Amino acid sequence: MDKRVGFVGIIIEDRKKAAHEVNDLLSEHGDIIVARVGLPYRERHCSVITLIVDATTDELGALTGKLGALDGVSVKSALTKAG
Repeated sequence: MDKRVGFVGIIIEDRKKAAHEVNDLLSEHGDIIVARVGLPYRERHCSVITLIVDATTDELGALTGKLGALDGVSVKSALTKAG
């Protein structure tokens, strides 16, 4: 299966509750992550993380599925149409 470039947007609604689990998952899938930008949005009491990835659809699905299953974590992602 071909790898494709894409992004993952992650919103953590309760940083104290979910940040450790999110970081563990990102480390576990670090081989597909090209870049990461994370910002605590204190005024809104949440954190926003954006990832640039180089992954197959299966690899991306494994990561986003695990992230989306965490309580208080929202995830959206997209990949290019061609490798």
